[in-house]
Amino acid sequence: MKKIDLSITIGFCQPDELSEAEQQLIESAKDATHNSYSPYSKFAVGAAVRLADGTVITGANQENAAYPSGLCAERTAIFAAQAQHPDQPITTLAIAARNQNGLMPDPIVPCGSCRQVMTEIEDRYKQPIRILLYGTSGVYVINSVKDILPLSFIGKSML
Repeated sequence: MKKIDLSITIGFCQPDELSEAEQQLIESAKDATHNSYSPYSKFAVGAAVRLADGTVITGANQENAAYPSGLCAERTAIFAAQAQHPDQPITTLAIAARNQNGLMPDPIVPCGSCRQVMTEIEDRYKQPIRILLYGTSGVYVINSVKDILPLSFIGKSML
């Protein structure tokens, strides 16, 4: 059997090592955690996307007693951006989370459903999305969704 080696490199830095625009996007994601509706998990996630024209749109996770009816912060931000600015690609996405003790020390990563949506956005606009995952201990910097979902299912997979 032939083996395929898939490897990725993810950066890790402190926020002050990022550009001012990226630091502001992280702040928007942190602020968005306060817009979370998470009465069941008490786990508030905020996301902020920057569009190619510089517009920033935020989202927060929204829970529901019927659990499948909720939606992640990443997708609320992405879907809002696509609904309001369908001609603008997303260039950067920042994510932050907090629980009852405050902001999370380690960066959190997007769930599989969010990764799938992000992959399709990259494919739609034919450009990578830079991902900034914030934790109080530092920031994971990922240059493309393909780095965290290397075997992806996109439209051309169905041809």
